[in-house]
Amino acid sequence: MELDNDLLLRTFVSEAEEILAEMEDSLLALEKDPANGEKIRALFRGAHTLKGNASCLGMETIAGAVHRVEDYLDRLHRGHAEIDARRVTLLLSFVDLMRESVATAMPGHDVIPPTVLELIDSLTGDDETSSEVPGATSVVASEAQTTSRAASVRVATARLDRALDLTGEISIARGRLRQLIDLRHPLDEISEACSDVERLSNDLQELVMKLRMVPIGPFFRQYTRSVRDVAAAHQKQARLVLEGEDVEVDLGVIEHLRNPLTHMIRNAVDHGIESPDVRRGRGKSEEGTITLSAFREGGTIVIRVGDDGAGLNRGRIAARARQLGLIAETEKLPDQELFRFIFAAGFSTAETVTDMSGRGLGMDVVRRNVEELHGTVNVESHDGTAFTLRLPLTVAIIDGFVVTSGREYYVLPLDAVTECIAHRPQETEADEDVYGISNVRGEPVPYVRLRRFFGLDAVPVRNESLVVVASEGRRAAVLVDSLIGARQLVIKPLGKMFQGIAGLAGSAVLGNGRVAIVVDVAALLDSCVAGVREESAVPRNGSPSIRDLGTTEYLS
Repeated sequence: MELDNDLLLRTFVSEAEEILAEMEDSLLALEKDPANGEKIRALFRGAHTLKGNASCLGMETIAGAVHRVEDYLDRLHRGHAEIDARRVTLLLSFVDLMRESVATAMPGHDVIPPTVLELIDSLTGDDETSSEVPGATSVVASEAQTTSRAASVRVATARLDRALDLTGEISIARGRLRQLIDLRHPLDEISEACSDVERLSNDLQELVMKLRMVPIGPFFRQYTRSVRDVAAAHQKQARLVLEGEDVEVDLGVIEHLRNPLTHMIRNAVDHGIESPDVRRGRGKSEEGTITLSAFREGGTIVIRVGDDGAGLNRGRIAARARQLGLIAETEKLPDQELFRFIFAAGFSTAETVTDMSGRGLGMDVVRRNVEELHGTVNVESHDGTAFTLRLPLTVAIIDGFVVTSGREYYVLPLDAVTECIAHRPQETEADEDVYGISNVRGEPVPYVRLRRFFGLDAVPVRNESLVVVASEGRRAAVLVDSLIGARQLVIKPLGKMFQGIAGLAGSAVLGNGRVAIVVDVAALLDSCVAGVREESAVPRNGSPSIRDLGTTEYLS
């Protein structure tokens, strides 16, 4: 039997990454509870399995290094060796270096950094006078490792069996439908056969989506190490509390969450959690707590990152916003509106630039990644700081509301749509304005005309409709030519030539074969508010100003 060497290597790397991740979790637990025998046994089993897998593929260099660590873990298991904070740090650094070595290893050509042997010598030796950790990787390096792990998922055999059954049933139903059409059977029989095919297709689609769903717990646990390392680098004490580890989420969503969560958690330790002396003076525990939780809310998943630190400094945020020219008057803004400025590119209240923060890029990364997922992010600051991310459960399928504008089809995320009403233009409204303000049951709501926003050359429509949308506590409306209705659609990414264009989030193929553009509601809201503010700064043809309509505070 011929063996697929590439498949064997990929399997080895994938399993090694899982083993190393489990060893990291066990080490972090041992740092808190050195006498935890189950974690010691888990470490020993992990090292033994990794050594055996490497030996089977002829990676004797890696196997030899792991064998020496296994010897120490065996003595630790038998009570002939000790574990302390220094040895935990050494073993964590060993795990980091093994990740690097495994990722680039080839059978017969595996190479490990020289610092690995220094680490092992320091681990197994008796010299404990030095507090330095040879070859220890930096916080940034160790976090970078989390982004390189293979995007793979384990699938239950029962689910694969069900997928196979469904494909067989669909094939039978399709053949029956074709036969009925060819023999020109009555329409009611053909309609019934079509319903069977549609039902089976929907079942298969739902099952395939479930195959991509994974528990978020293992992903969350990676950040326990980040909190430990960042806190140690800043001479602080902090721990990570996880909630909702069993919640399942699409694998694609998890990949998009890596960078945002990294930045938010590092900020929580760097800016939020105070030093032990300060916390003691405020009557708090010396050890700060960062809570990372997940739960489902309707058709979305909610990720919350909170800390019990000092909270956001309103005065410094307001001063920085005025300095950057984002807004002139900040005193009248509510906290939630003011705190939104921290997501602006280049916004930072840090007085100096460090390896952790100060360049104003972190929260901009959070905002951009969340918007790519068609989600929202909000921040609150009461007895600490909490960031709340609301995201779709999957990035492959969207419940959308289809509209037309300028003979083209567009899709608005259904969860952002609040209502649809007929547009009644004001007498002072200029023909084909891009932006404007409409009266929605006594409340002024800014709107953007989709046809003009995308520069479509089309004949003006006499009876337009307003689709009112909401995102992150803001409300606006999209002016469209006609309403088609709600549809469940499969999202396709846009080509490179369309990337970076404001207002575009993806594409979808409709049932009639036409391609529809998925609208980025958050970007559209930003453009709408800015456009209305600019066009309404000077009243035109006697039209009311923003102040007259009572929307000054809204647009601020």
